[in-house]
Amino acid sequence: MSRFPDRDATALVVIDMQRGVVAGNYEVEAVTRNVAALVERARADGVPVVWVQDHNELEKDSPEWQLVDGLVPAEGEARVDKIYGDSFEDTDLDERLAERGVDRLVVAGAQTDACIRSTLHGALTRGYDVTLVSDAHTTEDLRQWGSPISPEQAVGYANLYWSFSRTPDAAGDVTPTAEVAFTR
Repeated sequence: MSRFPDRDATALVVIDMQRGVVAGNYEVEAVTRNVAALVERARADGVPVVWVQDHNELEKDSPEWQLVDGLVPAEGEARVDKIYGDSFEDTDLDERLAERGVDRLVVAGAQTDACIRSTLHGALTRGYDVTLVSDAHTTEDLRQWGSPISPEQAVGYANLYWSFSRTPDAAGDVTPTAEVAFTR
């Protein structure tokens, strides 16, 4: 259903699973295990894995900028550096996906209510079908800055609204780690 009739590949996109981003986040250990399991399955299925790392607030190559323990990009896997919430904005992500024939994204990572949300919408409006992995995204507690909901509620709300996200030529869906299918 995506906007790309000449593409039929899926990519796993791992967003901002960096030490300085996820420190103290909601269920970060379980999310990290789920992301690692997704990476392993994607590689076994020959599915491209794309690693996105934020360097707007984190100094590139600093300890905080590094990926969390247990997540290591393999040689040849795409790496995308970003400074905006939407992983497509002012990056080469779209081009990297096009090179790999990708029309569907499976998205995991952090922060649910910031970079995950922005990237989901950015992908959908660009014509990608997008699966949010329901138990493989996390966020911090933003109530001290005015958020009316807890991190657990933010994750739950994202899972709810993303399951209804559509455009005329692309769709969103939500699937738990155990049920993610990289092939169609």
